[in-house]
Amino acid sequence: MPKHGKKFREALSLVDPQTIYSPQEAVALVKRAAFAKFDETVEVHLRMNVDPRQADQQLRGVVSLPAGTGKTVRILVFAEGEAARAAEAAGADYVGVDDYVQRIQDGWLEFDVAVAIPQVMGRIGRLGRVLGPRGLMPNPRAGTVVQPDDIGSTIGELRGGRVEYRVDRTANLHIPIGKVSFTVDQLMANFAALMDAVLRAKPASLKGQYIRRVTVTTTMGPGIRVDVTAAQNAARAQAA
Repeated sequence: MPKHGKKFREALSLVDPQTIYSPQEAVALVKRAAFAKFDETVEVHLRMNVDPRQADQQLRGVVSLPAGTGKTVRILVFAEGEAARAAEAAGADYVGVDDYVQRIQDGWLEFDVAVAIPQVMGRIGRLGRVLGPRGLMPNPRAGTVVQPDDIGSTIGELRGGRVEYRVDRTANLHIPIGKVSFTVDQLMANFAALMDAVLRAKPASLKGQYIRRVTVTTTMGPGIRVDVTAAQNAARAQAA
């Protein structure tokens, strides 16, 4: 068993492992327990009652976090012509097609999200093996394959706090909802928006419990259990 450092043990002592906290309590506690010298990311981890091997239970989507992510997002846009000019005007970091396909094949991955217009998807399809496992391949379900007229608005949403979620092979979701420097209210707004999006994505074929466990943590900190029912109620209050 690896030994945790003194600061982690001190942070862990703030969390009662027998307690399942309300979302508000968990968010406040996760801020108190943060100890790193950098502005840690606050993350929500959801244990889902889905079977990722079933096509209709492949949870994947996007959510716009009202308070943003606190992260500077590097955006690559696969486009040319008018769409490329629109992407540049909207502030995309990298714009092009064939030159970036080659750079990625050579090992370059200095971006956080890739967007593409449908007209060039045939030319970037070969990147699926590289970008797919990293969650970077443009995909209509993730809202990253968009029409040329929507390039500007999509880049604006990505800059403003749009994040993608995708269930992994162990039926878990891992989603950032902000930074430790955010206020509790900002983190709660993002938490509620995330939970609302996940609830709306529930597969129609799924019977019984949908979300098994909710945990809030930071990049370096301990996990804090959240009451599942209270988490779902926060989402419903957000949607009301």
